[in-house]
Amino acid sequence: MNQRRLQRLTDEILAHGLDGVALVPGPNMLYLSGIHAHLSERPLVLFLPADDDPAVIIPLLEAGKAEAAGIAQDRIFAWSDQEGYTGAFQQACAHLELSDYLLGVEALYMRVLEIELLHRYAPGLNTAHVEPVMAALRLSKDETELAAMAEAATVAETAIEQLLPRIKTGQTEKEIAGMLVQELYTAGSEALPFGPIVASGSNAALPHAVPTDRPIQHGDLLIIDWGATVNDYPSDITRTFAVGQVEEEFRHIHEVVRQANVAGKLAVRPGVNGETIDQAARNVIEEAGYGPHFIHRTGHGLGLEVHEFPSLVAGSTSPLGVGAVFTVEPGVYLPGRGGVRIEDDVVITKEGYRCLTQFPRELIQVG
Repeated sequence: MNQRRLQRLTDEILAHGLDGVALVPGPNMLYLSGIHAHLSERPLVLFLPADDDPAVIIPLLEAGKAEAAGIAQDRIFAWSDQEGYTGAFQQACAHLELSDYLLGVEALYMRVLEIELLHRYAPGLNTAHVEPVMAALRLSKDETELAAMAEAATVAETAIEQLLPRIKTGQTEKEIAGMLVQELYTAGSEALPFGPIVASGSNAALPHAVPTDRPIQHGDLLIIDWGATVNDYPSDITRTFAVGQVEEEFRHIHEVVRQANVAGKLAVRPGVNGETIDQAARNVIEEAGYGPHFIHRTGHGLGLEVHEFPSLVAGSTSPLGVGAVFTVEPGVYLPGRGGVRIEDDVVITKEGYRCLTQFPRELIQVG
């Protein structure tokens, strides 16, 4: 267990009027306990009371992870496949006296399964969303987290450098995505934070396109959105390339988006909010006449999750402090023709900002 983070959690729990939180496998559990697990048919719930030690309901085959995390033996409610998990839930709810709790739970992760079992064996239990607590904890990254994210950016950029000379006209988006995955692992990525987006021609007008069997062709814009993972932390980068010679308007749009990317980053400083950064980037695109074709927010938080708090969008008015990490990724998308997106990973510093991503933003020709 990360004791420093647990102490901060306790402070936040009390500030939000909670008695404790319950976490299921996912980024919040990993952040606080170091326990790597995934949601499955075997429920696992970590309890972090404000005034007591951690406890966990856990499958017997994974109980060693709880011990390694430093959870006391008498607070590990392990269950076997033979006996099932209901007994462990009953014992834990009674031992922790959860019927008296206001318990913070994860609206985005906890399932009906866990909620129903908790209410069955702690009938007086009340719950609240834990997201405000965890967002406050995870917003500012420490030096260890920043080092991992910077390395993840380096790994991702090494992979794209190796990929670009291999791209040839006639290769499909799927083929290019497959080569990129190979290069990411070769460069040192521990896992893929997300499946790479490789979108060409008209597909590049779809911000979240999935690689298809479409062959890339001369004159295409080619969007590649990719990332690497180092020590559980991801990078998330997008660049747009020209397949051979592209029409002049595409070159103009690329320059507009590049300038919007610069404007968004220049707006970053301690105390800024997401709305301000979004508007700085959006102004450039609107002034160029492409405002209706910038159809998503300017960026999103980056940490253990590829998409987390904060959101760089109108209405996001919470001030952001030193250590907050997020993407700046303006884009222009012309339906049926193509699109451009340029995405960097940025951290707020005392002086302003630092860009974790360094790969060139100019329009590079491939194929």
